[in-house]
Amino acid sequence: MEQFRICGEKKLSGEYELTGAKNAVLPILAATIVTGHESKIKSCPNLSDVQNMFTILKEIGCKITKEEDSVIVNTEPINSYTIPERLMREMRSSVFLMGPMIARCGKVTLSYPGGCEIGLRPIDIHLSALRKLGVTIKESHGFLECTADKLVGCKIHLDFPSVGATENVMMAATAAEGETRIINPAKEPEIVDLQRYLNACGAEIEGAGTEEILIRGTKSYHQAEHTVIPDRIEGGTILAAAAITGGDIVLRNAIPEHMSMTLSKLREAGCIIREGKDFVELIAPEKLNAVEMLKTQPYPGFPTDMQSQFLTLMTIAKGTSIITETIFESRFKHVEELMKMGAKIKVDGRTAVVKGVNRLTGARVVSKDLRGGASLVLAGLAAEGETIVENICHIDRGYDKFELALCKIGAEIKREATQDRT
Repeated sequence: MEQFRICGEKKLSGEYELTGAKNAVLPILAATIVTGHESKIKSCPNLSDVQNMFTILKEIGCKITKEEDSVIVNTEPINSYTIPERLMREMRSSVFLMGPMIARCGKVTLSYPGGCEIGLRPIDIHLSALRKLGVTIKESHGFLECTADKLVGCKIHLDFPSVGATENVMMAATAAEGETRIINPAKEPEIVDLQRYLNACGAEIEGAGTEEILIRGTKSYHQAEHTVIPDRIEGGTILAAAAITGGDIVLRNAIPEHMSMTLSKLREAGCIIREGKDFVELIAPEKLNAVEMLKTQPYPGFPTDMQSQFLTLMTIAKGTSIITETIFESRFKHVEELMKMGAKIKVDGRTAVVKGVNRLTGARVVSKDLRGGASLVLAGLAAEGETIVENICHIDRGYDKFELALCKIGAEIKREATQDRT
């Protein structure tokens, strides 16, 4: 086990280059199964979740070759349709292996996925949509056995614009006869990136990012190269880190359009934001303003993956902020850790009321999930004195060598082994 030791009250400034998006690369790596060919995925981030996906792909027979920030995945030699339970338990993202495995093999056996404990996140929407395509699913003792003699295109109306369900249907439907229409799909940029990758391999998909996605079944694929879009959540986290420390930062390799709601709320908090084609600049005010109302929503609304970081930002803002989480019911686990640092927060169900204080004070805190853990690092960067963030394995799932990246822009933070306090 490892922890971060942070010396706070250091202004962050300089330039920061974004890596490839975690939430884009994981479904794309899964989608390589569909093609049965070799794919070169460029701008592939070095995250523990990505390493777990590599392990799964290798376990079912795929060949992985790494080249600097790229990876070559050859899925032609797949020799198994069973995803080991121990690997499924490692990350939630493994759930979208169902779609590509069914498209390629006509069957898959897997357990329910694991990952951060930020809510129930049922996969009923995934299962219902796949059944409409012709997949037979047997659930028994925590395992799912999915088979399909033939997939047939149809109209699928999602009750909720689930990102994972949209991706699963897109991948499975590439092997279906005829056309599949997804009504009320997720519109996230990562969905558009998945469409770009699959089309580069020979699929026929259109409409990603809109109210309806059309997939025409095909059996002809070929090799392809694809560059993963920059990580908008990493970008938002770094901007929040600069804002909470009173600093200024320029994000490079950014797509401002993907971060529009985050940028809007940062402006509301008093930050000066400048945007260009591939950069975002933030200059923090002397004192942040409270954002009266913030509610997470599916894209293009405010992202649930930025809620924890923004709540932390509001702990030292002038005034009172009301933050409502509509996506995951257990995404306030970091609140009690922030309160150890002097934050004034009251949680009622899915709403948190944050009253800003003059400053936070360093403390020993524990990361309980990916984004909540990142938010504790932000708190430590702004706090008086020393902060120790334990259980940082969660943070490593979504940020590549987070401490080294932050040090480059002025933070004083180091990784060390967790001390035995028994």
